[in-house]
Amino acid sequence: MTTTDLLTTLRDINDRAAFNRWAGFTVSHAAPGEADLTLVWRDDLGQYAGFLHAGLAGALIDTACGFAAVTLSGAVLASTFTVNCLAPAMGERFISRGRVIRAGRKQVFTSADLFAVKQGKEKLVATGTAILVPSAA
Repeated sequence: MTTTDLLTTLRDINDRAAFNRWAGFTVSHAAPGEADLTLVWRDDLGQYAGFLHAGLAGALIDTACGFAAVTLSGAVLASTFTVNCLAPAMGERFISRGRVIRAGRKQVFTSADLFAVKQGKEKLVATGTAILVPSAA
């Protein structure tokens, strides 16, 4: 599958996911073993202190990991994922970069970094990992 085909596939999956549409996730990059998501800041995505809610940071990491896995393994389901919040997530937009570490027949190991972008500068605000399992769906 070409990079263009992968990007189209991931955008189609993203468009079918009601949560992703509500949150405003956009698939900005796809390649074998890679997927990037972008989210533009809105006030309703924040928590009480005005940072991106950690639940949305986790969702961006989980989704970027899952989409990266899809590029190599097809449909997948999350088995487990972890998120490490490193700094307050404040920015005009956010980029989550997911990568496959190892794709096996039964498990796909992935990681993602979440960056806040403010005035054109990226700041790493969270990292995470996910183990996914290929599914028939």
